[in-house]
Amino acid sequence: MDLALLRTFVAVHRAGSFTRAAALLGLSQPAVTSQIRTLERQLGRPLFHRRSRGVTPTAVGDELAHKAAPHLDALLRITEAEREAAGAQRTLHLAGPPEFLSLRVLPALAPLVGQGHTLRTALRTDAEEALDGLAAGHHDLVTTTVRPRGGLFTATALCDEEHLLVAAPYWAALIDADRLREGGPATLDGIPLVEVHESMPLATRYWAAVFESRPDTRPDAATVVVPDLRAVLECVRAGAGLAVLPRYLCREALDRGEVVALPEPAVPPLRTWFLVVRTGSLALAHLSRAHELLVGAAAHW
Repeated sequence: MDLALLRTFVAVHRAGSFTRAAALLGLSQPAVTSQIRTLERQLGRPLFHRRSRGVTPTAVGDELAHKAAPHLDALLRITEAEREAAGAQRTLHLAGPPEFLSLRVLPALAPLVGQGHTLRTALRTDAEEALDGLAAGHHDLVTTTVRPRGGLFTATALCDEEHLLVAAPYWAALIDADRLREGGPATLDGIPLVEVHESMPLATRYWAAVFESRPDTRPDAATVVVPDLRAVLECVRAGAGLAVLPRYLCREALDRGEVVALPEPAVPPLRTWFLVVRTGSLALAHLSRAHELLVGAAAHW
């Protein structure tokens, strides 16, 4: 059986789409469709059900993928090992939110540069956009707080991120801790809010977890909206208002007294970060090495 046909078949099985598989393989969609039809003729059985949106495997398709994919991944690892031995340079394409890439991911991957690899980043605050880019082959690795579904992606939990409600000392002094605990978010009325988006995702999540309510999400509710948490922290530090921020990001400002954490709940709001790759791509040596570095670093985050 032609290995090229099997490679195309596994790509379609993982992607759930001829279009996505074509993009990943660098082929046209008609070429992918033709190869799958050729393989189906050789086997005498259909491998996919064609749907309005993509394809789903038949029982025969699932069985073939289960048998063939590990061997194709092993062949890819052999090819990559030969490239590594020949000193081939590889480029790793990363995508994720700017502050997490800057403060967590890129420092952890710095050893790759000393090993002859290059890094390229795409700043993506929208998780769906980042995952679409991963599916299309534009990115090799994505960090996101959204766990993707489907067989195209493999997601590994990296770390849990604790969120705090913080303010500059001036605003914190105006908030009575006991009243905040007893009266809830109404105590914060009139104090400006700084957020990363008009929809106020961080405040909404925090209010739901801590106060069991929702913040004011009208278009003018947030005084400052800036799509970078580092900029949010600077605004809070300068006295622009309150903000919900991850502890790791504002730890130094807290230690220096530049911002103050408002009374913290017994169970802090958390969100989980995931490291996402295309299924099977960890057979690539440079991707596998980056994955190991990040998982190892995350154990200390």
